[in-house]
Amino acid sequence: METRFFLFSLMIVLFSFNASAQCGSHHKAKQAKAIHTSFNTQDDIVHIAASLDQFSTLVTAVKAAGLVGVLKSDGPFTVFAPTNSAFEKLPSGTVESLLKPESKAALANILTYHVVSGKFTASDILKAIQLSNGDFTIETVSGGKLQASIVNEEVILTDEKGFKSKVIKTDVGASNGIIHVLDAVVLPK
Repeated sequence: METRFFLFSLMIVLFSFNASAQCGSHHKAKQAKAIHTSFNTQDDIVHIAASLDQFSTLVTAVKAAGLVGVLKSDGPFTVFAPTNSAFEKLPSGTVESLLKPESKAALANILTYHVVSGKFTASDILKAIQLSNGDFTIETVSGGKLQASIVNEEVILTDEKGFKSKVIKTDVGASNGIIHVLDAVVLPK
């Protein structure tokens, strides 16, 4: 029940963020650049991520962690998807180490920390942030928590270690949920 409320609140926040972004011409241009590719929303999250070169590291990690079947299931899911450049920001050797078979559990924990049960648009997330006085807690599928806030008119996710990631693209629809793109990997405790 708490998770559904959280997801609903998150969706509300994302909706508000999208609405706020559309208010000024600067934001309109930024939003137009962010969502320039159209997808068939009948494709699942994994198919959409696999079709974009910017998510090749994420797709490799999802396969190594054995999560393809989960992310192809009905969901719905909200995925905060780090780009290849987001993975490159991790300390040298981290990705290679996580892709080893003996690191499968740790990798699965990190990846499920980027997934929320339910479909939450940018507007939903923005509204949830606003309703929570500017700082909204998101519970992830891994059981961890992310803090969503608005800084300089952008949605920022703060992980359990205090690291921050900016949402750089929103509302990439899929048959089983929605994808929001991150500029950095978020990490659980």
